[in-house]
Amino acid sequence: MAFYGRCSTEDNQDPETSLGWQLGNASKFVEPLGGTIAAEYFDIGQSRSVPWERRHEARRLLTALKDPNRGWNAVVVGEGTRCWFGNQFSLIAPKFAAYGVELWVPELGGKFDARNPSHKMLMNVLGGMSESERQHVQARVRAAMDAQVLNEGRHQGGRAPYGYKVVDAGPHPNPSRAADGYRLKVLAIDDEVVDVVRRIFSEYLGGRGDRAIANGLNRDGIPCPSARRPEQNRHRLADGWQGSTVRAILDNPRYTGYAFFGRWTRQETLLDPDDVAAGHVIRFRRAGAESVVRSRKPAHPEIVSVETFVEAQLRRRSRAAGGLAARRKLERGPKSSTKRAYPLRGRVRCAYCSRRMEGSPRGPRTYYRCSARTLVPGSAVLERHPKNVYLPEAPVVELLNAWLGGLFDRANRDRTVAGLLESQRKGSSLNEREVVEQRLNDAERKLRRLQDAIKAGVDPVALVESVNEAQAEREAAQAELANAPKPDALTDADLHAVLDSLGDVGRALNRADPYKLQELYEKIGLEMTYDPDSRSVETAVNLGRSVSARVRGGT
Repeated sequence: MAFYGRCSTEDNQDPETSLGWQLGNASKFVEPLGGTIAAEYFDIGQSRSVPWERRHEARRLLTALKDPNRGWNAVVVGEGTRCWFGNQFSLIAPKFAAYGVELWVPELGGKFDARNPSHKMLMNVLGGMSESERQHVQARVRAAMDAQVLNEGRHQGGRAPYGYKVVDAGPHPNPSRAADGYRLKVLAIDDEVVDVVRRIFSEYLGGRGDRAIANGLNRDGIPCPSARRPEQNRHRLADGWQGSTVRAILDNPRYTGYAFFGRWTRQETLLDPDDVAAGHVIRFRRAGAESVVRSRKPAHPEIVSVETFVEAQLRRRSRAAGGLAARRKLERGPKSSTKRAYPLRGRVRCAYCSRRMEGSPRGPRTYYRCSARTLVPGSAVLERHPKNVYLPEAPVVELLNAWLGGLFDRANRDRTVAGLLESQRKGSSLNEREVVEQRLNDAERKLRRLQDAIKAGVDPVALVESVNEAQAEREAAQAELANAPKPDALTDADLHAVLDSLGDVGRALNRADPYKLQELYEKIGLEMTYDPDSRSVETAVNLGRSVSARVRGGT
């Protein structure tokens, strides 16, 4: 006889142990009847739902049927439900019968008799039981994992999202698994790349598209996720950032600090719809919102706030509302390189359609154009949008630089210095130091009140816990102040001296290199909207973070 057995996955079952007990069952079954096992066929890591023709060892056994010198004339299994699934038995039993090979199944108490209707019925029942058992196991495992994520925020394995790393969190909460040496794993921030994730969200909300963000990351030489961790991304080419990579990061809700599970689901699809017996293949597809589970409380450190993530998703949905063509044309990401400098590249929008206007050279002069032919067909904007909208660059840049220079003019010097001091206080560590100093003062005042209460006759024992708490708060604030870096803020006099050294900023900006001007406008968050009807440009500057840019010395 030849023995056949199967072990589902090498990770969840020990193949050696599984082979041992299945082979033992088969031997105890056939040896009292005079049978001897002369060959072994054992599949490892094969689901029972996979047809025999697609299992390695089962296919080898079926091929051996054609060999008259195979050395055996019957096949025995250790457990029928482990070897056959659904209607698989009815599909392969005729093959064994055609070559005169008997099938011995423990659940039948002997060999299969094709002329016995009870045997056929019982094997069909075993196939149905095997399929039902598999589905019940899947349902129970999924329910347990959902509960772990919902109530505990547990990390369920897999590759950590870019920006995180998997770290050890102590013994496994399941005592039996802890005894086997399993450890609990959690997500922690990867300090080396966390700023890249924040940059992606910031640039997307700033108006850049997926490809534009990817091009910027590639230009700056930042390794893509598959290049940074090739051992976790063997299925990737590690050939740089792609728009799809950026999109996957923007769509991942785990950056908000909450644990999510079930965003992707395994689906069994027929390998060949015209041949059901060929079985199914596994495909991963995005699950519906009703199948996704989120932890009730944060499970790991957040990289972006929930508000930021929701804003990005709402913007993505609004862009996707017009279909693929609209999504491509809504925002024009800057090209990786251009022969001509465009200081206002990506900064000017059309008042008619709110799209970014593209640079369009006309001889030595540069214009920014918005063309109606690139609008989505059927768009309501087409009714009032001119065929082309042009904005000349030179007069706009001249007026813009004059306005920026006016901020540093002596007539506006005091107001500019006051604004710089205020933004410096909010954007540097000064504000944080004031918060810590306030906590220290509050703790000391609390201690003085408790001491006065004790002097007034209050039982000191009743205030021990409060005193200890106040002392701990004071010591923590003192330690934080001692370890905090010294603020490098500029004073009022320092700022006046710096502005004096700059000279005529407006004139310096007009002489600056166009590429440096483009970089400066981007850093100060310049946004312009051109209204052709009124021939006016509405201009705004949004300093989302502190900016330091020089305009003299050819820069």
